[in-house]
Amino acid sequence: MGELEITTKQAEKLEVLAHRQVSPHLENCCLRLSATVSYEQAERDLAYLTGIRVPAKTQQRIVHRQTFELPEVEQAIEELSVDGGKVRVRTPLGEACEWKDYKAIATDQGMIANFQNNPQLIDWVNQQSLAHPVVV
Repeated sequence: MGELEITTKQAEKLEVLAHRQVSPHLENCCLRLSATVSYEQAERDLAYLTGIRVPAKTQQRIVHRQTFELPEVEQAIEELSVDGGKVRVRTPLGEACEWKDYKAIATDQGMIANFQNNPQLIDWVNQQSLAHPVVV
């Protein structure tokens, strides 16, 4: 058995899904760190904080296999704001930096954000019940 492998009984107790080596809590830690820093920095921070090394590529795979449901709004939205920004995407050494846009919508009932998928945000807002007037 390898250093990171666990028994079936341990996997059941830790709620680790089949063919994975990361517990739900450790996966959450990876997601939180990856949301604020690069995958490489998340790898270093996680190792420092927990003593467990989860490689940057594994951090990336954890993020990319996530599906996030859009929030359910319980009542008419009274306040809405839109913001956005740019994210620098890493490029090979010597190549020009590449910048990509993201957008976020904050309401009095929650926030959603998306990377390079403005139509999804627009569709979500258009499906919501809006108060009269709406403060934008």
